[in-house]
Amino acid sequence: MCRIFAEQTPERYAYETRSLRIGGHCTSLRLEAAFWAILEEIARQEGLSVAKFATKLHDEVLERHGEVRNFASLLRCSCLIYLSQGDRMQGDRAASPVLMAAE
Repeated sequence: MCRIFAEQTPERYAYETRSLRIGGHCTSLRLEAAFWAILEEIARQEGLSVAKFATKLHDEVLERHGEVRNFASLLRCSCLIYLSQGDRMQGDRAASPVLMAAE
């Protein structure tokens, strides 16, 4: 079983740091390359850039919870929600699974 996980290329789980402007502030986020690829897919489906998607998610979490703790972890968990919802959506991309899951 572990062979499936162990055989992935190191580039997939290598850290990648990107600078984004969120809420008018420049910040750097460090995520594994695999998560950046998923975020790019989510953003593309939403018709947004990764930076605009991250800002939208940040703003919605801030509105709902008053603060955004550990934004990098929030993004990783959003990717996992997206992947798990994608299996159940069976090709229906009309609604955003990540933003819906936050409700």
